[in-house]
Amino acid sequence: MGIGRPRLSLARGGAVVCLACLLAACGGPSGSMRKEVNALISARDFTGAEARIQQEKLGSYGKKNQVLYYLDLGAVQHDGGKYKESDQSFAVAETRMEELYTKSVSKAAGTLLLNDNTTEYAGERFERALVNVYRALDYLFQGDREGALVEIRKLSRLLQEYADVYGATSAAYKDDAFAQYLASLLYADDGKGDDARISLNKSKKVYEFYAASYGTPAPNFPLDAGDAQAGGELVFIHLNGTAPRKIGKSFSVAWNEAVVALKASKDDEKESAQAQNALRAGLVGNAVTVAYPAYIQDPFQITGSQVEAAGRKAGTQLMEDVSAIAMKDLAERQALIKVRAVARATIKFILAKTAADAVKKKYGANSWQALAAQAGGSAVAAATEIADTRAWATLPSQFRMARLRLPPGKHDVIVSYNGPTGAVIATRTFKDVTIRQGGRTYLHDRTAL
Repeated sequence: MGIGRPRLSLARGGAVVCLACLLAACGGPSGSMRKEVNALISARDFTGAEARIQQEKLGSYGKKNQVLYYLDLGAVQHDGGKYKESDQSFAVAETRMEELYTKSVSKAAGTLLLNDNTTEYAGERFERALVNVYRALDYLFQGDREGALVEIRKLSRLLQEYADVYGATSAAYKDDAFAQYLASLLYADDGKGDDARISLNKSKKVYEFYAASYGTPAPNFPLDAGDAQAGGELVFIHLNGTAPRKIGKSFSVAWNEAVVALKASKDDEKESAQAQNALRAGLVGNAVTVAYPAYIQDPFQITGSQVEAAGRKAGTQLMEDVSAIAMKDLAERQALIKVRAVARATIKFILAKTAADAVKKKYGANSWQALAAQAGGSAVAAATEIADTRAWATLPSQFRMARLRLPPGKHDVIVSYNGPTGAVIATRTFKDVTIRQGGRTYLHDRTAL
């Protein structure tokens, strides 16, 4: 017996470690890997960032995070000017996101018992919309305006779906002002004046919501989206900063509150039924520990930018505060996330204690088998209580835009990047940018300093 005890203990310990590692792997790239990629983006080493992400396709991304993989990959390919490859990556991500969103919640077996990381990542609402924004820009920078408009039409349908489904219930993200504004520009470029006005009016309405919810006022551009051009115009899009990171937090909840959450949960009928039977049998506890996700924003130095060409200047304006949207969207869902987490943790506690009690009854309360079962059950429950911290990590924190009217011809465009005090901390020059008579030329840059 003396020899059997440590073997069982080691076996249980190994199982717990393996299970914890397995579930952690389901959670996508580690925080250190994400910081490494963001450092490469900050250094404008987009090729290096792309290679680092590709190294992890079958590793930390794994099968359950292929959407996340293609989102991260597509963004850095776009940043590096590989627009065709970027669009291909986003196409894979978009197709899978649509498939996952159409699945019934009832098919997500096991999510309540273990944790949300056991499900395949499908993306947040704003992430789905930004896929179409990126794809439209990918086509635009390849000179394919018709392809860009196809993405804009797809985006319009998606945003209308959001308005229909979430309009009355959501106080957070349910439409995208930047996407609608970009749509108005592209429709105007294509001579579709009515569509341009509709999108512009939608954009203005959403910006009213943005101002109240995120502190992002409507841009104050002197030119209307469909304004006839005398000469030409440069539209500069500045992708700035890094999106907020999700981290895991935990709290303890009293047993009676946990039971209330469990009884309200309908996520996993089989496991809930087992737990309800245990509760009716009189099983009680003191408290349960719950894990949940939260966002934190890493600081970045650049707070603004301006473009200059042919003796003319224009400052960029904040079009989309991705960080604010992400944080408010999560905050709105946090109550439901915590209720689910409490119910999940309660079920794990109940099943572990029920199993331990069965061992006690068979071998005696003070037997090594009973003590090992109790310790092992508690360890497994703790190891599997992991918050879902997955998020599209290569997104910028901000989308900014400047519009500058210029004479036709080739121009050197100088972009200055400003810090919190307004001082210029970096510059970049784009040589020989062509401005067409009566048309718009789109240019973009990515910073993460």
